[in-house]
Amino acid sequence: MTDVFSSSSEAVLQRPVSVSFLRTDSHAGNLVQLYQIAETCQFITSNQFKKVALQFPDELLPDAVRVSVEIEKETNAKTFILGDTSYGSCCVDEVAAEHVRADCIVHYGPSCLSPCRRLPLLYVFGKRPIDVQQCAAAFKELYPDCQSHVIILYDVTYSHAIGDLRTLLCDIYPNVVVSLLKTDHSCGAKLVQDSCVDSDHIDSQDDRVIFKFGREFSVKAGQSVDNYSMFYIGQEGLTLTNFMMTWNHCAFSSFNPETHTGRVESVKINKALMKRYYAIERAKDASVVGILVGTLGVANYLTIIEQLKDIIHKAGKKSYMFAMGKINVPKLANFLEIDIYVLVACPENSLLDSSEFYKPVVTPFEMELACNKHREWTGEYVTDFRDLLPGGSSYVGFPEPDQSAIGEETTDVSLITGALRTCSTTSSEIINGTSESSSLVPRNQTLTVANTNTAASFLSGRSWQGLEPKLGQTPVVKAVAGRRGIAIAYEEEGVGNKDASTPLQKS
Repeated sequence: MTDVFSSSSEAVLQRPVSVSFLRTDSHAGNLVQLYQIAETCQFITSNQFKKVALQFPDELLPDAVRVSVEIEKETNAKTFILGDTSYGSCCVDEVAAEHVRADCIVHYGPSCLSPCRRLPLLYVFGKRPIDVQQCAAAFKELYPDCQSHVIILYDVTYSHAIGDLRTLLCDIYPNVVVSLLKTDHSCGAKLVQDSCVDSDHIDSQDDRVIFKFGREFSVKAGQSVDNYSMFYIGQEGLTLTNFMMTWNHCAFSSFNPETHTGRVESVKINKALMKRYYAIERAKDASVVGILVGTLGVANYLTIIEQLKDIIHKAGKKSYMFAMGKINVPKLANFLEIDIYVLVACPENSLLDSSEFYKPVVTPFEMELACNKHREWTGEYVTDFRDLLPGGSSYVGFPEPDQSAIGEETTDVSLITGALRTCSTTSSEIINGTSESSSLVPRNQTLTVANTNTAASFLSGRSWQGLEPKLGQTPVVKAVAGRRGIAIAYEEEGVGNKDASTPLQKS
């Protein structure tokens, strides 16, 4: 094949690429300050890292080469740019970093602050512009009562200005609590931030300290989070949605630094919760469940997958596991036998809007609600799957099978279809730990052993099941000449047809 259609792979690998920097010295200085390169170099040199992986989200990739050059200039380390993450850019892509055998990862931009376990990690959030005076003015307008109990949450890219905001509000609002960004120290992660907010915001040792989603704040003794209002600084997005779903009993308001406007959030969280409850009912009706692996970096993701497989099996359902990177509609549409999917991802990416998908996508918490009788719907919502593991704040054990109830099945009524559904959680298969199928289905004068809850039953019920060889049933014929030409006009077309042989008239 000629080079017109195919080029040499060796030439592609050895081809030089010229990179031109279109930045002036002033822009370079702003870049160094924006990406906090001095602090990053200090982190690299103090730990003597030789290979450093730099992870950028898509919107920051234009600056990636320049940042890499600046870091290599100040250190002896070799940098690798991780541009295309396998999953959400808010999560740390440890798998891609291990491909180059990196010693550490520097994560730039917005982050969900989910804990990681494999490599040392440094978060560099950057410094998005924000007018602190306008933010304070919007806060005063939204909360005219100076005795209001408010917790201030914020997007990580605005953490550099929170200390100044606290200075403007602490004297006027004595009951305002400013959250602090904090990582799990056991995972070796560090933050680059120059905010004045530190642990001295905990006023009393009797205060209850809450650590969730990488934020730490305290509430007064004798009170709960539900007694506080939430003030969020940042744009509307997955972070705000995650907070509102988790603390759905709190009144939320926000300030958008880009539009310089504050507002009371009127997303009608109850409607959002009802949509999720509808997904739970769909999960109860499902017989075949697909487990979507939406992260390879969040700690304990393998543990929650095994727990999901266990509870799905005990609930009498069949599960299949899928690892397909970034999820979209065409990918999931290839598996029609799956009734519902459960997505294992970070808290922000777990709340996937599946309205465009052919089958619903639920969270591990919603799947547990559908399978575990001991877990009841109380209005509480859990987006962090680590809370569902043994020892977590929302862990509920699966009911142990009862020896005396073997063979008995409880029924339930589906709120979607109105039909009776069987809840088989006490089968002899679960108790004995064996898989003994006893469902014999006659088909084509043969006995086929099949479990009616598996994808095989869906395949057997389809009108088209793929190409069938039909050995011995198809007569053998000699090869014959096929059509010649192109699809728009084969050579044998028009033979004996006067109209077809007539040339087309131009209009």
